[in-house]
Amino acid sequence: MENTTVMIEETGDKVALTAQLGEQMLAWTKALLAEQGITPNDVQEQMLSSHVRAMAHRSVTGEPLPEVDFSLFEEISQHSMELAQKVVDQFGNLPVEESWLLSVHFEVAKDNL
Repeated sequence: MENTTVMIEETGDKVALTAQLGEQMLAWTKALLAEQGITPNDVQEQMLSSHVRAMAHRSVTGEPLPEVDFSLFEEISQHSMELAQKVVDQFGNLPVEESWLLSVHFEVAKDNL
């Protein structure tokens, strides 16, 4: 994912860009999880998809997250946090708090093994 701001100026269509970015990042995220042997069940995959699409929306629009308290995520494994940060890094313009929230999806899906 290159610079989303440039992409917005080129397309002029935030809705289409959000949808495209969401689908690209969802595919990238699923591939990352597959590499790690993590397979979300149907409900988990639906929730993950919704979250990644919301992240794409925030990436394109600049809409901020509400304040997030890191202490709520202290029991999430370092592995899940690192995977989530890789996804956030792909967006290139989202705050670290996005990775905290996303890590919960990964942590829960790891229990499917």
